[in-house]
Amino acid sequence: MGRGSGGGRSRVLVGMELEKSPAPAREGCLVVAVRIPVRIVVLVLVVPVRMVWDALVVTGRFLNHTVLRPLGRALLWVGRAVFVWPFVGLWRYLLVPLGKALLWLGNVLLVLPALAFYRYVLTPLGHALGWLYARVLTPAGHLLAAIGAALWTGLVWLGRYLVVLPSAWLYRWVLTPLGHALVRCGRALLWCGKGLVWLVSTIVTGIGMVLYWTVRILLVLPALAVWRRVLVPVGRVLAVVAREVGAALGHAWRVAGHVSLAVGRFLAAVFRWVFVEPVRWVYRSVLTPVGHAVRAAVLRPAAAAARAVGRAGRQALGVLSGDVGDTRAGCLKG
Repeated sequence: MGRGSGGGRSRVLVGMELEKSPAPAREGCLVVAVRIPVRIVVLVLVVPVRMVWDALVVTGRFLNHTVLRPLGRALLWVGRAVFVWPFVGLWRYLLVPLGKALLWLGNVLLVLPALAFYRYVLTPLGHALGWLYARVLTPAGHLLAAIGAALWTGLVWLGRYLVVLPSAWLYRWVLTPLGHALVRCGRALLWCGKGLVWLVSTIVTGIGMVLYWTVRILLVLPALAVWRRVLVPVGRVLAVVAREVGAALGHAWRVAGHVSLAVGRFLAAVFRWVFVEPVRWVYRSVLTPVGHAVRAAVLRPAAAAARAVGRAGRQALGVLSGDVGDTRAGCLKG
């Protein structure tokens, strides 16, 4: 406040000194007379404003040094103690170790097995599949595509010149005129056919009525009488006879089955005692002892002699190789 007021007072004094200084020769008395009141009025208006501004500045500095800074520091400490330090402790002592543990578990349980699986399974399999695709499937596909394209081109050409063009020519120059002619003929024939059908149906109806009553009187009624009076009783008798014949055939079939079973068993027994049992006896009583004797008297001694000869040959080769080595070593020393 003192410095601000002192600065303002010095500026006022400097202005007064300037006013006291002689005016340039070009300025007249009117200019000096107008300037002085204006400056006095401006000075009267500005001095209170400046004094208020200086008072506010001093008050703000005082409040900043004595109230706001300590209050801000206190609020900053409270904010750190309430918000920052708990989260820092949670992050440092809980989340970071937990994240490291999860990272280690993920690396051990997921990453390393996945890398091993990728390196030792998927990579060789991918190389094999790539080689198979590049060296086998791709050439085979190209070859099949070329063959298929050639076959398709040939089939298209053959189909065009052997089927399509002849069919089109046949349809245009044969079937179409023939179809139109047939349509016209068909219409005429249809009209004639309708008339003919009506005539024939009328004649047939009349003839049918005559034939119906003729056949009914001459054939149907006598046939019904013969059916009822003759055929039905005869049929019943024949049914009884057929039923008895069928029963007899069934009984005979069953008896024949039993006889066939007995004959088959007899033949099986004969085959067994004539062929199977002698062969089995020869195998057990003759071939098996002979085979055991041959194995004991011939095969085992021959195998033992072969093993002895092999051991002797290996020993002789060993002694010979040792002599050769000694001889070579002596020659080299000599």
